[in-house]
Amino acid sequence: MTDRLYYTDPYLRAFDATVRAVERRDGRLIVVLDRTAFYPTSGGQPFDTGRLAGGQVVDVMDLDDGSVGHVVEETSAGFDAYPTGRAVHGEIDWARRFDHMQQHTGQHLLSASFDRMFRVRTVSFHLGTAGSTIDIAREMTPADIAAAEAEANRIVWEDRPVAIRFASREEAAEMPLRKESLRDGTLRLIEVDGFDLSACGGTHVARTGAIGMIAVASWERFKGGQRIEFLCGGRALTRFGAWRDTVGASVQLLSVLPAELPAAIERMQGDAKEQKRAAVALQHEIARFRAAELRASADTIAAGRLVLHALDADANGLKALATAITAQPGYVAVLVSTSTPALVVVARSADVKMAASQIVSALTTAFGGRGGGKPELAQAGGLSADARAILDAAKRAIG
Repeated sequence: MTDRLYYTDPYLRAFDATVRAVERRDGRLIVVLDRTAFYPTSGGQPFDTGRLAGGQVVDVMDLDDGSVGHVVEETSAGFDAYPTGRAVHGEIDWARRFDHMQQHTGQHLLSASFDRMFRVRTVSFHLGTAGSTIDIAREMTPADIAAAEAEANRIVWEDRPVAIRFASREEAAEMPLRKESLRDGTLRLIEVDGFDLSACGGTHVARTGAIGMIAVASWERFKGGQRIEFLCGGRALTRFGAWRDTVGASVQLLSVLPAELPAAIERMQGDAKEQKRAAVALQHEIARFRAAELRASADTIAAGRLVLHALDADANGLKALATAITAQPGYVAVLVSTSTPALVVVARSADVKMAASQIVSALTTAFGGRGGGKPELAQAGGLSADARAILDAAKRAIG
């Protein structure tokens, strides 16, 4: 067993300990100490990092025997740096630890707010790298989420003490725990004065004011309930800075006030849709005129009249022109882009007995790429040949 110093003093940044064991497992150097301030991944909270006897601690884990394993990067310290029985000095990455303390304590307040105000339980918690989430048992309205957020921040700004207590399972059963603990033996309880009491093994701030603030960033439906993303303290400030810069750049580009951004974007989307409709209509109109020109240069084949042509166009342009050519009876059109890799569109008039999809299949077999379609219209992309070679192969395939 390892004496977990963070249980009673989460603010402990440095400590001395004795090496109990060291081993290589799955290519990683794992050091076990008699005592540690390093927190292992547990309860939704990630592990601490830092230094141990000059080596970089890159992971911390609970081992099967109840001890804590410290994964040390061997490029910074080798196996010989941790002989059994040796006294070593450890220092945790305080910035990472304090960030985790802010997020985890903030989670307690937010979960307690949902429970106290709406009788909605938190099902799970995850402390991520950039943001954290709680999954709650049922879906809440935006107004309810805002109310819970405001209540949690009220407790933050009242700077209430956060105490660590220990109790047996029997003693805890008589206490107003927010959620029943399924653990046996002695339970570690985190108490936010007059607001929340929960069994938890994580690290927390000593007073709620150290959380700074709790900001709900987003929410979505999740497994019959709701997943809520939130940010506390420094993370909230970092996200605010990113949003400030994004909004600032957007209002300059659009020449509007921040509150006018949604309406401005909606107008731009409407204009873009209208312009797209106009462009498509114009493309089809141009295709009708160009189709007449290409039909005049068509070759005679057994199936009817064949139009083979390469042009600088995307898939939509090729398709519009091929459709316009074959709108009249008796035509087959094979159009290829001049770009590399090439696009190809094959179309035929309704009265022509030929499958465009078979021609496209023959071309992709010969030149690679992927495609498909129907007997009257098919297309492919990614052909690795020049337009002339593709058109010649198409003419041979049509016969």
